[in-house]
Amino acid sequence: MENENQGRRLVVLGTGGTIAGRATQANDNVGYVAGQVAVSDLVAKVPALAACPLDVEQVAQINSKDMVLSVWQALAMRVAVHLDRPEVAGIVITHGTDTIEETAFLLQALLRPSKPVVLTCAMRPATALVPDGPQNLSDAVAVALHPQACGVVVVCAGRIHGALDVAKVHTYRTDPFESGDAGALGCVEEAQLRLFRPWPPAVSQGTHDPAGLQRLLDAAELPRVELMFSHAGSDGELVRALLGHPPTSAGRLRGIVVAGTGNGTVHDDLLVALKQAQAGGVHVVVASRCAQGRVVPHDGQPLPDSAGLSPVKARLALALQLLNA
Repeated sequence: MENENQGRRLVVLGTGGTIAGRATQANDNVGYVAGQVAVSDLVAKVPALAACPLDVEQVAQINSKDMVLSVWQALAMRVAVHLDRPEVAGIVITHGTDTIEETAFLLQALLRPSKPVVLTCAMRPATALVPDGPQNLSDAVAVALHPQACGVVVVCAGRIHGALDVAKVHTYRTDPFESGDAGALGCVEEAQLRLFRPWPPAVSQGTHDPAGLQRLLDAAELPRVELMFSHAGSDGELVRALLGHPPTSAGRLRGIVVAGTGNGTVHDDLLVALKQAQAGGVHVVVASRCAQGRVVPHDGQPLPDSAGLSPVKARLALALQLLNA
């Protein structure tokens, strides 16, 4: 099939991360500093991109472990601006692996773009003997040019992951992401896509959801939602400490997401404290700390479940829900 997007313009937005990292020695894949190489330089080193009309923009230059609301706001705004340009076929975002799943989830949940927004990354710095960033960037462009592509996805190591499912599951290997029971959306093979399931849902009219974007841009802070784990010996003291702590600049505690054991089970002593939090008006949601599967609802479940979201995404989902509350 002829790619009707071929020859149309793509936008590459840089936010830093390992893909833009620099180490003092080429054989050092862990002792690098993230977010050092300009996104324009990353693009220039990928020969396959030379013939593709590109706009390149540096939105941020950070280690993604340090992601903050202001960067998300700036990124979402630039994504929306470029989505509205008729000549733009799609957007590629270079990002660190540590919080890429959170950024992807946020952009998909709020914008639901009708054009592809493709996040990509690397596990080795740009200065590595064999960096993985250039191939990932090339693959991301191939996905962004797919004529049926839409929504927010993550592309790494030749695999295409949906924003709702993707999770980083390995600390070192160059293919660190999985999509749980759902599996990857597809793969990239020599710049050609092989799809396994549908693209993420998108708005039916326009290029994105302007109301979702405005919700994010209007926020001085995201509602304060804390994340904690249930584990052997959990006594609930952390919950009680949070309840007794005076409000910070981010406001009072609005929610707690607990990563429960197994099917969202929670230590009895921790559950007592969480019930106390609920009685005080704090929203409590339970996810599972298991890497695979979801919390399966049942009649005896004492807490609302995360509807299949991982703990970190459940935290974001609750914070976004509370923005309207």
